Amino acid sequence: MVDLVGVGLNATDTLISLPDYPERGSKVEYHGATVLPGGQSATTVVACQTWGLRTRYVGKLGTDDAARLHREAFARVGVDARLISVPGAASAQSLIIVDAGGERTVLCRKDERLVLQPADLERDWIVNARALHVDGYDTAAATLAARWAREAGTPVIADLDALYPDVGNLIENVDYLIASRDFPCRLMRENNLEMALKGIHARYGCKLTAATLGPDGVLAWDGKRMMHSSAYRVPVVDTTGTR
Repeated sequence: MVDLVGVGLNATDTLISLPDYPERGSKVEYHGATVLPGGQSATTVVACQTWGLRTRYVGKLGTDDAARLHREAFARVGVDARLISVPGAASAQSLIIVDAGGERTVLCRKDERLVLQPADLERDWIVNARALHVDGYDTAAATLAARWAREAGTPVIADLDALYPDVGNLIENVDYLIASRDFPCRLMRENNLEMALKGIHARYGCKLTAATLGPDGVLAWDGKRMMHSSAYRVPVVDTTGTR
């Protein structure tokens, strides 16, 4: 039994810091790049392990130096890593441009052989946890894991940023949905973010629907209150008029 199991994306991130995002056709000098293990679910699991939780990660890697980097990172912090190796495949890579304001632009590359399949999962990996975290990238596997967790009474948290095929089937089994700013409106075909969050909550039965807003914090709906937490202000403000 662990506190959190994460199923989803890992990637090797190359971070390049620039004062401004380059204009099209321009040539820009940069002074350094940092290579780090990353990926939505993998990063979440490592962060939680570092903060004192017991964690497990389920994902796929190639058989290259990037795979070694991830294995070493999981082992260093003590994550129970259930890794499936794909012979001859290159592990997922991301090039991340970060501007002076902290906003990032991500360029991704992933071998299709690294897609985590439902058949790759073992039920015990999922249900022997107090919470499941998915990112939806490997949607079919994430959906199966979420169903197993729901059957076992395990809360499911999803970090979604794209309209993956059949993502609705996944959301039906999600308790706490935290999405990127544009995701709720695109999913619900609704221009108003608050209405989109309420619509997801009503359609899919989530306990909480939320959207991250970059420097503007997070907007969340729990079925009764619309709450806004600013990145620069810790208290949560109830925008419906009560605290």
